[in-house]
Amino acid sequence: MNKLVVGLLVAIFLTACSDELTRARPYVLTTATTGGTYYPVGVALATIAHAQLYETRGISLTAISSAGSLENVKLLRDNQAQFAILQGPFGAWSWNGEGPVSNPQTHIRSVSALWKNVEHFVLLTELTEAGDIMDLDNLDGERYVLGARNSGAEQTGRFILDTLGIDYEEKFNLAYMGYGPTTSAIQDGNIVGMNIPAGAPVSSITQAFALLGDRMSILNWTEESMNKLNTRYPLWDWYDFPPGTYPNQTEHIRTIASPNILVTRVDIPEEVVYNVTKVIWENLATLQEIHGATKDMRLEIAVDGLGAPLHPGALRYYREVGLEIPARLIFKEPSEPPAVAGV
Repeated sequence: MNKLVVGLLVAIFLTACSDELTRARPYVLTTATTGGTYYPVGVALATIAHAQLYETRGISLTAISSAGSLENVKLLRDNQAQFAILQGPFGAWSWNGEGPVSNPQTHIRSVSALWKNVEHFVLLTELTEAGDIMDLDNLDGERYVLGARNSGAEQTGRFILDTLGIDYEEKFNLAYMGYGPTTSAIQDGNIVGMNIPAGAPVSSITQAFALLGDRMSILNWTEESMNKLNTRYPLWDWYDFPPGTYPNQTEHIRTIASPNILVTRVDIPEEVVYNVTKVIWENLATLQEIHGATKDMRLEIAVDGLGAPLHPGALRYYREVGLEIPARLIFKEPSEPPAVAGV
């Protein structure tokens, strides 16, 4: 009897410890390099979620930096992260096993579309002709940064240039850097241009414009180029920079943008994802005060541009608020957890 009582006490103690550890453990939200928009917005999301959910629900998020979308897919695969911000194309690529993601990532589930990921293809003004994206086709061995190696910026940059028929492998001297080092490199004259996809205004572009002014240009897009890009994945739409969006910017700039998305793993509890989704949209005004890029987030377009089915927790919230959910975003969970494939 004594042994039974001791055994029960030990079991209760271990269960209590396990519950406390589970309660205290933060879910990891992986973002991108610190010079872009993903990291500060990710930190803001994690901070709001912790403030609103930890005491009442025991749910906490912590944001980490990463090389970007492709690394985030791998971190989710390995369960080193449970939530991730991805560029829109990576949602489709991951679910279908296309582009730089060689195997379908069937463990990924969508949570929400976020803010717009705006294409900033930058080139020194002295090298521009028409002032649009096809000016990149005129480079002749100059050093250009598409992003950090294996980052979302690099992969979507390659996809965009490939689709437009720009032979960047032949015409560029490619360099690989994160947003912060890239900004320093163009200021120091070590590169002639850079690809910075991020929510506008992005700090890296702000810093570069402040120093270089009209010596650098954000390349415009033509309707022909945007239509060509949307042939495979119809994700991009117009995005305008009125004069003054960036320091020393005196001309109107018309570029394009696609949605960033928040995704999670299928094995995260429904209640956790439901509450995270709810706290994002119920605290949108606070998020928009923290970072200007989120000002184009709207609940009515929360499921637009998602490439993977919704997590049941997110689906539950959107149904509660009356959103119409496309059939392709509703997935009946199998009885066994899906296998996790390599990336």
